[in-house]
Amino acid sequence: MINVSEVKYGAPTEFKSELQRITYEALEKLGIDYIRVDNDEARTMEDCIAINERLRCKVVKTLFLCNRQKTSFYLFITEGDKPFVTRIFSKVLGISRVSFAPPELLLSLAGVEPGATTVFAALIDNNKAINVVIDEDILKEEYFGCTDGTLTTYMRIKTDDVFRILDYTKHKAKIIDVNITGE
Repeated sequence: MINVSEVKYGAPTEFKSELQRITYEALEKLGIDYIRVDNDEARTMEDCIAINERLRCKVVKTLFLCNRQKTSFYLFITEGDKPFVTRIFSKVLGISRVSFAPPELLLSLAGVEPGATTVFAALIDNNKAINVVIDEDILKEEYFGCTDGTLTTYMRIKTDDVFRILDYTKHKAKIIDVNITGE
């Protein structure tokens, strides 16, 4: 199990990436309350179990996907313990099959390395190249746990505040139901 700090308030004193800096500036500007923890590198949802406990919420799973031509990009936010089924995701959106975007596109478009994908990537997507897609089950939770764009800091905000961030970035999230059975 990874080490997780006690809950902290306020931004880190030093930033590990440009996205992390921009994230805390946006939270401040929008007046969004948050708590955070520092932790050992967390790359998998299993690593997030101790983070969930400390933040008292479920950390979401955020996937960065693209089409085969690498011309359409999707930031898909779903529950941490929910399996991702490409076929269902693509069918619900009415698009061709997608796959995980390569690390170099993840870094250039979302500003993160694998394992640190976050809704805050919308803050640097000035060209609106990324389509934000949210599993409707996320909306049932009061709190939203996610990385701040690093592998070593996670935070909790109110789920409603995710939409304030997306409005601020002028991204429109598509809410989908991926609980389709009988496929």
